[in-house]
Amino acid sequence: MREGDDVVWSGSWVAERLGVGLDGDERLPELLGLALRRNPKRAHLLVSNVLGKHVPQSPGLVRRTGHDLGVRVRRLLGDDEAARAVVLGYAETATGLGHAVADGVGLAPYLHSTRRPVDGVRQAGGFEESHSHATSHLLLPEDPLLLAGDGPLVLVDDEFSTGNTVLNTIRDLHERHPRRRYVIVALVDMRGEHDRERFDAFASGIGARVDLVATATGTVRLPDGVLARGQALVAEQERTQRGTRQSPPGEDRAAATRSRIDLGWPPGLPDGGRHGFTPGHRAALEAALPAMADTLAAVLAPARRVLVLGFEELMYAPLRLAAALEDTGAIPEVRYSTTTRSPVLAVDDPGYAIRTRLVFPAHDDPADGPGERYAYNVAGGGFDAVVAVVDSTADTPALHAPDGLLAQLAGHTRHVVLAVVPSYVPPAAQPPTAHERASMLPDPLRGPDFSSYAPDEVGWLLQDLSDTELEAPTEEREEAIQSGGAHYAESLPVEYQPSEQYQQLFKAALETSAARIARAVGTVTETVLAERSPRPVLVSLARAGTPVGVLMRRWALHRHGLDLPHYAVSIVRGRGIDANALRWLAAHHDPADVVFVDGWTGKGAITRELAEALREFDGFDPEIAVLADPGGCVRTYGTREDFLIPSACLNSTVSGLISRTVLRADLVGPGDFHGAKYYRELAGADVSGHFLDTVAARFDEVAAAVDADVKDLLAADRAPTWEGWAAVERISEEYGIHDVNLVKPGVGETTRVLLRRVPWKILAKRGAGADLDHVRLLAEQRGVPVEEVDGLPYTCVGLIHPKYTRGATGADGKAVSA
Repeated sequence: MREGDDVVWSGSWVAERLGVGLDGDERLPELLGLALRRNPKRAHLLVSNVLGKHVPQSPGLVRRTGHDLGVRVRRLLGDDEAARAVVLGYAETATGLGHAVADGVGLAPYLHSTRRPVDGVRQAGGFEESHSHATSHLLLPEDPLLLAGDGPLVLVDDEFSTGNTVLNTIRDLHERHPRRRYVIVALVDMRGEHDRERFDAFASGIGARVDLVATATGTVRLPDGVLARGQALVAEQERTQRGTRQSPPGEDRAAATRSRIDLGWPPGLPDGGRHGFTPGHRAALEAALPAMADTLAAVLAPARRVLVLGFEELMYAPLRLAAALEDTGAIPEVRYSTTTRSPVLAVDDPGYAIRTRLVFPAHDDPADGPGERYAYNVAGGGFDAVVAVVDSTADTPALHAPDGLLAQLAGHTRHVVLAVVPSYVPPAAQPPTAHERASMLPDPLRGPDFSSYAPDEVGWLLQDLSDTELEAPTEEREEAIQSGGAHYAESLPVEYQPSEQYQQLFKAALETSAARIARAVGTVTETVLAERSPRPVLVSLARAGTPVGVLMRRWALHRHGLDLPHYAVSIVRGRGIDANALRWLAAHHDPADVVFVDGWTGKGAITRELAEALREFDGFDPEIAVLADPGGCVRTYGTREDFLIPSACLNSTVSGLISRTVLRADLVGPGDFHGAKYYRELAGADVSGHFLDTVAARFDEVAAAVDADVKDLLAADRAPTWEGWAAVERISEEYGIHDVNLVKPGVGETTRVLLRRVPWKILAKRGAGADLDHVRLLAEQRGVPVEEVDGLPYTCVGLIHPKYTRGATGADGKAVSA
């Protein structure tokens, strides 16, 4: 693939397969192509040909396009108003465009939003981008009064589609600092009639004038069902491409020359608009650009076709360097683009905007955790040299690693040049207090808006992802998890819909075990009140711990008249607990009063995960209180018997209709809680309240037994034995699995295996009775053998199918012998 090879519109491939089309100005096909998003929120991506993000383009053209829009804004406002304005660009795609617009306005300072929190810089605002791959935007100006004026605010984005992003921004900033005038700037205005009317109504409602300046106007035709069809098409293409490299190296990486240059970046000059960029900063940069361009040209000679590649939000500095290099005339052909965190499907077809894709790990230690990053249309571009421009924060070992960006580039060009721009941090910045960081977080979600629980039963320290498609077939999830291609928390299993026979089994089990559960609830609650705090703050680990937390709260209220606060937080094996949730808790409660609650222990993996995660947070006690501790992993428990807890029999329909929690970099930003879904559509099958009421009705009946149990427990040696972990390690080796994560001990964990994973076989303690009726039924339905064994410390153990592939049946062991 090389620029100029094709004259086919770079949106025709998507248009033919999905029926998506562009209507409007004749320039639209020149300005835009189409691609498919690897994103559950929107099927298509409008790919700009003049932005310098996904498509390498002449840097002069990229800057002129934005600069010309800025000149139009200055004419619209007049010089007096332009001098009072602030230009705001959107991360990550429009940071360079917004800067170029500010250049055209000439008189106004520039700020862009960012997804990179910076220690010592306080947040002046924030907002959400509803359709984006990464949603949370932070505003971190060095001057805390930059956005406090009442002059015009010029908001710049690459495309203006639904208008939601702009509405979110204006709503947030207008509440803090009302102003009379806003100007929206975009390369293309693609709103439909409904979105235009909604935006006009919003502007009228806040009493402000809103103008729009765009290079072209049109609409996107979206047929019914386009999101589902787009996701299916992405899945089809990825299956076709699986096992092949989309962008194989065209050069010997070892033969590619790599060099690093010192640009001579002016000391103290910001690298971009993350903390603000003034007209004075612009003058200093323009004075230094000729010398920096000459330095680049000398290193690149005798290259004839060069790509200057920026880095995610760092778009403006590489753009100006590329344009200055182009102006020298020393390189016949200079192109400019940047890397991105945006996941887009690549298809090598002339009618598709993203022809090739390089994949490499993030290399700036992002706040939302590690993840993939991409460079599009670089492979196959015929570049003699690539200049990778990054800021010093991103100059990490990951950048230089064998699978890092520089190594990927070395497979597609003869010369890779690294230019590092110093990351600017405001010198007078003060780190935000813990309270200030927590104040940026939203309030807990509560029923009935989120969950079927009453609002006082639990506050969910989660973000609502109910409108996001996250479910994947069990077999696809298992293959992705075991192959290392995905973490289990990045998707959701399809919610199990129980048969009538299974529902009847749940009801019978609940009636049989309600008193035993009530006794365990009372015992663990009284132990907490006696040993941990007279007024504990219950924090359940969503979602298995949440019904237990609600029951403990009910016991304290019923027995002692204590109205205990109860929250649910997310913890993910291998990723830790939600740090933002802990910050919120620490800002609103004494951490010493927090008691973490879970349903049961298996082998103790989450117990260990919590202890490790809390090392970084002062004041929290890592000891979990559980209803049942068959694994011998904790000191605070209601019982150590491994028996059927009916809430383990079902998924969301016994847990307030809430999904398992989700942690994925494209959905959970640095300022977000982990996510979950509220399955409102399953309300007809919801037994959450019935479960709670049935158990709570037995509280008085078991009160005397609870008092006796607590007296005995408080005098007993309850030190964890970890016998469950030892048993899991033994089973893992005996059955040739060699991975303790695929061995799930106890009735609760075995039930989860049968409901969510691809089970291989079930080990049952010989003579186990009615506690395993539901396990036997589920195993029969899924064709999984149940093997009775002696000497098992648990009632049962579920074994996940080892080394699962699509060819495995889940019951015959083919993958083990393979």
